[in-house]
Amino acid sequence: MKRREEIEQELGLDLCPIRTVLAQIGDKWSLLVILMLRDGEYRFSAIQRAIPDISQRMLTQTLRKLERDGLVRRTVTPSIPPRVDYAITELGQSLFAPIGAMAQWAVEKQPEIVKARSVYDAAS
Repeated sequence: MKRREEIEQELGLDLCPIRTVLAQIGDKWSLLVILMLRDGEYRFSAIQRAIPDISQRMLTQTLRKLERDGLVRRTVTPSIPPRVDYAITELGQSLFAPIGAMAQWAVEKQPEIVKARSVYDAAS
């Protein structure tokens, strides 16, 4: 019997869109890149300077993944060396409201979470 993942791969589908989307934007770097591009178009080097912990390889992979998903637009301007700019797409902009809501929730609930952790740790 085939596993669900095998069937999804064969059909080119993901039967759980929530899992797919969260896996794509919920990694360590994607949200940081998306939020940075909220302010406008940036060159690769500017993004890397703004997120100093990210390696060049990881930033490249993250930008490619976001571009593939239609969340980021890559524009190459012919010059020597070529100029490459990244900007958020309309689809990517549609993430700002839910991301903002999650950020607000995190700020509001952080004291409760810290307290719950302390209670849990004390009981362990």
